[in-house]
Amino acid sequence: MNREQLQRARTGAGFLAALDQSGGSTPKALSLYGVSSDAWSSEAEMFDIMHAMRSRMMTSPVFDGSRILGAILFEMTMDREVDGVPSAQFLWERKSIIPFLKVDKGLEDEVDGVQVMKPMPDLNALLDRAIDAGIFGTKMRSVIKHADTGGIQRVVEQQVRVGLDICARGLVPIIEPEVDIHATDKADAEDILHRALLDALAEVNPDAPVMLKLTIPNVDNLYSDLVAHPAVVRVVALSGGYERADANERLSRNMGMIASFSRALTEGLSVAQSDEEFNSVLDASIEGIFQASIT
Repeated sequence: MNREQLQRARTGAGFLAALDQSGGSTPKALSLYGVSSDAWSSEAEMFDIMHAMRSRMMTSPVFDGSRILGAILFEMTMDREVDGVPSAQFLWERKSIIPFLKVDKGLEDEVDGVQVMKPMPDLNALLDRAIDAGIFGTKMRSVIKHADTGGIQRVVEQQVRVGLDICARGLVPIIEPEVDIHATDKADAEDILHRALLDALAEVNPDAPVMLKLTIPNVDNLYSDLVAHPAVVRVVALSGGYERADANERLSRNMGMIASFSRALTEGLSVAQSDEEFNSVLDASIEGIFQASIT
């Protein structure tokens, strides 16, 4: 574990840029960027275009460690270069941004109001590559759609079990049990999740800590005890489909919680923009999210 990066992750001002759209979410992300599906004829070409978008963001002069603590990468982004430098190395050495890697392989079908993660049989090999690439931590996502105690418990148990294996490799896992913002019983689901996470954190050694990525809760500061927990490096918030202004406003009311936004970060960016226009829009987005993250 890189101790300099760990200290920055614990105490630095800023947020995480979630640049980890994968196969299922890439077409939508590109569509919002102004690139329609007829622009590519294969998945490889689609990911080439996606990498060009990510590279444009990462090489922008406004995208740096003064406001961005870390960036979450997709596996194929980790394997590529930005400005002639391997992506994770570029982020840390050129931008002072901590590199993370999305490691989950997607979601199982919904059972008992939740979607747990699909099996990850090649996780150890992926972690080997991540360590070699200079990755600091990982991220993996589950989804909670209803306030089902048993289902939520299974989500947390799976996340923590895999998270502890990742901790044992010297990496810091971001545990992400997302509560769907459209859940009719969202507040109840968050109460159940809160209790389950507190119980599960008893298994985590503060010397090999985790991070939590959670939906912005209906009840402000619900997760304040998780923010202060000795086994938790940081609690970060996903935008979850909220428009950026709404997500920022909600986040700003939750003390100590910082953003880890994806779609909300790229809102307003377009392939047709000049570099000056692109950088201006990205700068305003970063500044708004940064301000919401330092409350």
